Amino acid sequence: MAWSNDDDRRPEDDEAEDELDETDYKTQKDAVLFAIEVSPSMLQRPPAGEKRKKSDDDSPIAAALKCAYQFMQQRIIAQPKDMMGILLFNTEKSKFRDEVRSGTGYPHCYLFSDLDVPAAEDVKRLKSLVEEGEDPDEVLVPAKEPASMANVLFCANQIFTTNAANFGSRRLFIITDNDDPHGGDKTAKSSAAVRAKDLYDLGVVIELFPIAQSGKKFDLAKFYDDVIYRDPAAEAGSLDEVKTSRSSDGLSLLSSLISNINSKQTPKRAYFSKLNFELAPNFTISVNGYMLLHRQTPARTCYVWLGGEQAQLAQSETVKLDSATRIVDKSEVKKAFKFGGDYIYFKPEELATLKNLGSKVLRLIGFKPRSKLPMCASVKKSIFIFPTEESYVGSTRVFSALWQKLLDSDKVGIAWFVARANANPIMVAIVPSRASSGDDNDDGRPSGGTPYLPAGLWLVPLPFADDVREVELSAPHRPPDSLTDKMHPIVKNLQLPKAMYNPLKYPNPSLQWHYKVLQAMALEEEQPEQEEMEDATIPKYRQIDKRVGGYMAEWKELLAQKARSLMQHRAVKREAEEEADGGAKPLAKRPKPIAPAGGRLNNAQLKAAMEQDTLKKLTVAELREILASKGVSAVGKKADLLEKLEQWIEENV
Repeated sequence: MAWSNDDDRRPEDDEAEDELDETDYKTQKDAVLFAIEVSPSMLQRPPAGEKRKKSDDDSPIAAALKCAYQFMQQRIIAQPKDMMGILLFNTEKSKFRDEVRSGTGYPHCYLFSDLDVPAAEDVKRLKSLVEEGEDPDEVLVPAKEPASMANVLFCANQIFTTNAANFGSRRLFIITDNDDPHGGDKTAKSSAAVRAKDLYDLGVVIELFPIAQSGKKFDLAKFYDDVIYRDPAAEAGSLDEVKTSRSSDGLSLLSSLISNINSKQTPKRAYFSKLNFELAPNFTISVNGYMLLHRQTPARTCYVWLGGEQAQLAQSETVKLDSATRIVDKSEVKKAFKFGGDYIYFKPEELATLKNLGSKVLRLIGFKPRSKLPMCASVKKSIFIFPTEESYVGSTRVFSALWQKLLDSDKVGIAWFVARANANPIMVAIVPSRASSGDDNDDGRPSGGTPYLPAGLWLVPLPFADDVREVELSAPHRPPDSLTDKMHPIVKNLQLPKAMYNPLKYPNPSLQWHYKVLQAMALEEEQPEQEEMEDATIPKYRQIDKRVGGYMAEWKELLAQKARSLMQHRAVKREAEEEADGGAKPLAKRPKPIAPAGGRLNNAQLKAAMEQDTLKKLTVAELREILASKGVSAVGKKADLLEKLEQWIEENV
């Protein structure tokens, strides 16, 4: 994520002043290795029968490779510094790095794409295998004897150790339909569990994406419960369940796989890590902070030089020059502030002292009822915090107790918050959120919670007194009850599924188009047409018209009637007041011809002007002004406007 819009971001010149530990650097990179099983069942297409989509005819191995292909396409554009690789196991051929091995090393393991930053050639090679079905090396030939999962996990260990030794996020994605690869062999199962423990100690997270074939349930207890280490902190607010993709059930296997992998594809990168949370004097726990909801915008991660035969990454260099174009050394630069026309110079250590408003900390000050926190108090994006045991053992228990107590008491905490060194201190409200269980409370009310957001504590930045403006708001006009009743069926028939808005279902179309163009440039393909892009944010007008078209027409007609009635009532009332004010003035014995005065003519003057046939002397603008003040449509030529005005005078005066 990019934090370019945050007010508390450090300037580039002050990066060296912030003390960052190794974890802060590690969390900026991610390495993902796909381990895909090649077996006769994975190569088998769904049985032909009922009509299904084209993607539903893919074999599980084809769906897995297409999923990896889409994943690689996203990584080559969105996260160019992250690594990805593809390891096929249970293959007849064996390959590791540049050596092709037949019976030694890692038998029946084929490293199709080494763990590295995805390049255009890697994407093209995988594309030819996925879309065109070209397999000249016969890598998708299943082995006669199954591969040992201990060897597969040890091979993955070797790949991560060699290629991504210092990465903070390293994950192994296993895609298979075999829930018992060793057929109950306890020795082989024990060896695989040892290799999985080695990966876990190395910091590698194993994610399983099982495929259920022919209605058969994928039983994790047979083998993979001893291989997968489920970390509660890795999936904040969820039970870290393993979702199963099903084949031949009328749903696209590819869509199911992509959906499951997309939920795991983005590593959780902390906004801050191991921050001290001071609950009381000498009582501190540690928490990590995550910015879960953030606007995605096209971000330039590097410069690319396109002048040569092949696109290359450009290395940027910043040089400071003086008026004589002489290179100025960093030690020669002095920083100063202007006061009263004079410059006051500061040393670097003095500037650091001025900027230091306290160490980074989250300090609890007190508690307030939740009802005292208005919606308008949120001035910036909220931050989700979760406990970590790295600095203080027992942080999870204390954090859970605080969360539960805030929920039970319906209160929020008020805290002093400094996110990073040199950041401006702010006041935050610590707001608890519930888990979304779909059940109701004892009193019948919904349990609350949001499906795609975890349960826990949120830091809601609060405004200071200078940030709050005094705004006088007048009470809005209350619509008639008849309009409100007519709107009920419209709102009822336009509800989202489960009455819940999920932003993950509506990708940013401009961002998707930006990445699509970059992808075409990187792969040397033709630039796509913008009309081909799917925009999920466009309303489905046909469905809306089919559901509520008639109701909306009736409501619009009723609204027009109420508006005309209101305008006529106001016009008559205003004219009556004007006549009452001028009624005491003596009238001339002989009325003179009425001089047109536009919208300033009252009803009596308009009637006299019509009798004297002087309305035609009014201009079109004046006629429209009079008609608008009377609540009559002012559209048409001058003859039509005169006819409308005369008709109104005859009916109302």
